Amino acid sequence: MKYRETLYANYHTTQSGRAALTDARSLFDREKWRFEKEIIPLIDLPKTARILDIGCGSGSFLKALSDNGYEQFTGIDLSEEQVRLAHELGVKEVQQGDLVAFLESANEKFDLISGLDIIEHFTKNELVEVLKLIRIHLKPEGMALFRTPNLDAPMSSVYANGDFTHENYLNASSAQQLMLSCGFANVRVVESNMQIPNALKEIFRKVIFAGLKFKFKLTLFATGRSTQNVLISPNMVIIAKNHG
Repeated sequence: MKYRETLYANYHTTQSGRAALTDARSLFDREKWRFEKEIIPLIDLPKTARILDIGCGSGSFLKALSDNGYEQFTGIDLSEEQVRLAHELGVKEVQQGDLVAFLESANEKFDLISGLDIIEHFTKNELVEVLKLIRIHLKPEGMALFRTPNLDAPMSSVYANGDFTHENYLNASSAQQLMLSCGFANVRVVESNMQIPNALKEIFRKVIFAGLKFKFKLTLFATGRSTQNVLISPNMVIIAKNHG
């Protein structure tokens, strides 16, 4: 048996829900809040844009899209448990299935294909195949948007190795290399949102992070490396356009 059959069968119970130390509804709401802060502002598309979210989990990003006026969206996830949870939480646009099989059989093209915390689950060979399929199914000038762990972050193993199903790791430079090699253009990689809902804690976090960033830049300077195109946020967001 391949490991994915075991680990994805009950992924919420054994990983996403367990790691969150909270109930499914609270996790769903927290994810939605962060997507509204981090991802929605990056989407420069009309509300009628056709959107596909791959590895959509419980559908929290789809709910964020809906609450922000987007009208046409679909999510796909391999885990039957995640899909069932999405439906229980009211996100009916989620369907269960294998992403590659879905894209290979799909006739539709999308304005945006997103993947939040999913591309790290593919091997390098699989990821190149998936990205090429995604580009085929984007409209001209369509957008691909991914969030993934950032290997340059301090204590990056906490994020990169905290899930047994992770297969590959990127930093800003290798993410750009990958996307350009797969035919995408105008590739940007930006820091993920690290905001804490509690205002007082958020101020404290910002001060500490500023100190960490300064120390990180000093370390790079001391080793003769430029700080350009280096991020230290735990996750990073990759935005790219189809060549058209």
